[in-house]
Amino acid sequence: MEQGKDVERGETSSNQEELEQPFIRRRKVVAHEDDGSGKEFQNESIGMVLLSTGVAVCGSFQFGICVGYSAPTQSAIRKDLNLSLAEYSMFGSILSIGAVLGAITSGKIADFLGRKGAMRVSSVICIVAWLAIYFSQGALSLDTGRFLTGYGIAAFSYVVPVFIAEIAPKNLRGGLATLNQLFIVTGGSFAFIVGTIINWRALALVATVPCLILLLGVCFVPESPRWLAKVGRDKEFEVALQKLRGNNADISDEMTEIQEYIATLNSLPKASILDLFQSRNILAVIIGVGLMVVQQFAGINGVQFYASETFESAGVSSKIGTIAYACLQVAITLVGALLMDKTGRRVLVMVSAAGMFVGCMLAGTSFSLKGQGLLLDWVPIIAVSGVLIYVAFFSIGMGAGPWVIMSEIFPIDIKGVGGSLVVLVNWSGAWIVSYTYNFLMRWSSPGTYFLYSAVCLLTILFVAKIVPETRGKTLEEIQASLNPDRRQSI
Repeated sequence: MEQGKDVERGETSSNQEELEQPFIRRRKVVAHEDDGSGKEFQNESIGMVLLSTGVAVCGSFQFGICVGYSAPTQSAIRKDLNLSLAEYSMFGSILSIGAVLGAITSGKIADFLGRKGAMRVSSVICIVAWLAIYFSQGALSLDTGRFLTGYGIAAFSYVVPVFIAEIAPKNLRGGLATLNQLFIVTGGSFAFIVGTIINWRALALVATVPCLILLLGVCFVPESPRWLAKVGRDKEFEVALQKLRGNNADISDEMTEIQEYIATLNSLPKASILDLFQSRNILAVIIGVGLMVVQQFAGINGVQFYASETFESAGVSSKIGTIAYACLQVAITLVGALLMDKTGRRVLVMVSAAGMFVGCMLAGTSFSLKGQGLLLDWVPIIAVSGVLIYVAFFSIGMGAGPWVIMSEIFPIDIKGVGGSLVVLVNWSGAWIVSYTYNFLMRWSSPGTYFLYSAVCLLTILFVAKIVPETRGKTLEEIQASLNPDRRQSI
């Protein structure tokens, strides 16, 4: 083994001495075997977890900036580069094409290079992409940069929640994983607000900052212990887990649980895309894919991309309405992060879908009243209220919940291919919804929102019948609950 010093290798003399000494047992017993844990993590042990999460969500912030970049820059880019509406539409939509390609490869990259390696690759790609946009003199360079940002953020959308789930103690995993969605919406709001102040080239340069911070930050945080264990780097696995749990924490039980689970998985054949559809994995696939389908087909990208037009048609300033939309999204997503580990994933997603149903019904009713010429003074209030209720409830659970659950339900042997499939479904759904929104609105504005409301009801039924609660369980315990055969073999 190389003698170079690295954080997750821990090959300094001080770390070696610590590993040679018995671990100081400082744990609090809170239950017996009934809850499957028997431990409560000490507050003093989460410093490195918080730092690692903070570094990772720079990728989420980058995601938000990429998605939000095109809205405030449209008129300036078209004017400066003399682009037609069709050319600018290509610039906006090619992000999704890059994201679909990124979704296909993101899981394999994360499995081959590690979670930190995948984040490094995505950061470099995004930096190159933003520089291409900054130096653009025409549509080709602009579209190339936009395509590459799509590829980069698709990889981030997979690896960030997976990395957080694999490093976090189970009592904090939901809340920390929700920070992924919080920083996505914060990045989008940042792009919109800052984009109204500085020009589009300057905003492209500013957008490289989160990637630079991430590239620097990953040098100081450990790799995912579960990935290290999976690839057989046992010493680095032990050192990384110790750093994440604190120098004085007893990690023996958690190490044993992870190693036993990895040993069971290593006895299975190497995973391929076909393995997703084997009986032991099919439930996880149904849950992961199903959540992404209902998340997207509830209409979030249609409502979000065209919110300014909805506000204008309701007689509200598009700038004021969109900023209010963005600020509300950030605030409510933060509330969702605080609730994720208190109420549980299932309850929060179902409450979120119920609130979205109410928002869609209000928005659909406002369009119906407008079409019939009834209660015209109330139409703007009902329309704006419906949109804001919709986005508020989406932000509290449906935004982050499917990503949190996705990061938890796949066994580590198929996490790469499973995660790629889920991200592919998500981005494909996002493209379909955003592409069809205007056509649906031409067909029937009330019908569009009533259709989305029906998907919200389907979401409640799907989660109630299919999706298990993962709060308070280790990733290994989740696998045992999804597959009784695994429980017997682990």
